[in-house]
Amino acid sequence: QVEVVESGGGLVQAGGSLRLSCAASGRTFSSYAMGWFRQAPGKEREFVSAVTRSGGNTYYADSVKGRFTISRDNAKNMVYLQMNSLKPEDTAVYYCAAGGLMAVRASTYPYWGQGTQVTVSS
Repeated sequence: QVEVVESGGGLVQAGGSLRLSCAASGRTFSSYAMGWFRQAPGKEREFVSAVTRSGGNTYYADSVKGRFTISRDNAKNMVYLQMNSLKPEDTAVYYCAAGGLMAVRASTYPYWGQGTQVTVSS
């Protein structure tokens, strides 16, 4: 089992950058693929990005490709989401999730954080 806690959200102007962090507990962090999802008001939770256990492979939603970068540091039990060129439509609560496989479906990930709010003003 693993627990994850997100941080780094905030208010930023369009075109700006933020880096989200996800701290994971447990000694088996490297056994989990990690994903980032987001949920805007009135919308369903959607996939943003994911990374394999080793960090060797990553995957992005088309809406963030080229602007967001996911990375992980297994020595520190951390996952990051660097978000550049932010747009108002990126406004959402961002969630970190841990699971057995890198996947785009939220149901694949059994472990979730509480989320961190990202607001992008125009």
